[in-house]
Amino acid sequence: MTLDNLKKTPLCAVCEAAGGKMVDFHGWLLPVQFESIIAEHKAVREGAGMFDVSHMGQVFVEGKDAWAFLQYVNTNNIKNTPGAGTYSHIVNEQGCIIDDAISFCLTPEKFLVVVNAACIDADVAWFEKHAASFDVKIIDDSARWGMIALQGPAAIEKAAALIPGVAEMARFTIQEIELFGAKGYVTRTGYTGEDGVEIMASPEAIVKVWDALLKAGVKPCGLGARDVLRLEAGYLLNGTDADGSQTPYEAACGWVVKLGKENFIGKAALEAQKAAGLKRRLTGFVLTGAGVPRGGCKVFKNGAEVGTLTSGTYSPLFKGIAVGYADTALEEGEAVEIEVHGRRIAAKKVKTPFYKNRV
Repeated sequence: MTLDNLKKTPLCAVCEAAGGKMVDFHGWLLPVQFESIIAEHKAVREGAGMFDVSHMGQVFVEGKDAWAFLQYVNTNNIKNTPGAGTYSHIVNEQGCIIDDAISFCLTPEKFLVVVNAACIDADVAWFEKHAASFDVKIIDDSARWGMIALQGPAAIEKAAALIPGVAEMARFTIQEIELFGAKGYVTRTGYTGEDGVEIMASPEAIVKVWDALLKAGVKPCGLGARDVLRLEAGYLLNGTDADGSQTPYEAACGWVVKLGKENFIGKAALEAQKAAGLKRRLTGFVLTGAGVPRGGCKVFKNGAEVGTLTSGTYSPLFKGIAVGYADTALEEGEAVEIEVHGRRIAAKKVKTPFYKNRV
């Protein structure tokens, strides 16, 4: 597929006008960087940066059984208080991750589920497959929305100039708003480890939001900086850190599994795995030698292979950092070697997240 044939977000033209270097991301034309990955990383860690995340999916679940349905297809307990959001995993009957998503309660009978771009069709099909026993309607509304993630210590200040009351919003909440004459939503979550918001609006209105934030001094940021930021913050990248063969427990996200719930898809498999114990788990590593680890690199201990990386990068804060599935017998601080381009580089196992802010 050529770049000309890729799907374009409502912000594609303004990203290009801002100097975005555009690449293919799961069939979408998105900016990998503007000025530079390091400059954009710095903007988010010290000021405010914005990302075009319009490729992500918006799926509405409506009806009398909306909450009960989401409880059934999610591992976590979904909050049903209007305004509340819940991060969770959607798994199959074997307990393996299909997607990670956030379900926001608009009313007890209407939820907005924000899903990953590459999973929209599969998630909607999965929901529809399991909706027959519930009084619910599944609406894929993704094409009607543009979305900006505004992140950084100064993000809320910048957002407040456009959205009254946003500074009073609690983390993981949603609020309906009106921007430039169009209805929209603002959520207070993030994928960088910093405070911030996501603004959802019509394709026309989201361009005006971008322009307003650009004039306010917010730096445009691309996929490159986003990947470094999310890895530093220890966030899962679905499709990379979870390829459909791992469970939430193996992906170091056991906290999203609520086995006390009456019933949900994959519960029996996850109960059995928890009882049996894990042999592999998503694990953090920091290089103590020079190099940049990447997904696919092997991890060695005393000459024996003990794991494989799924994500790795150069971090301006920590140098070479990575996560991968490794033997659960490895202890924190234990020395290992990571093979990069045929050369084994000294590293150690560390606790994630690599970076933790106060949010």
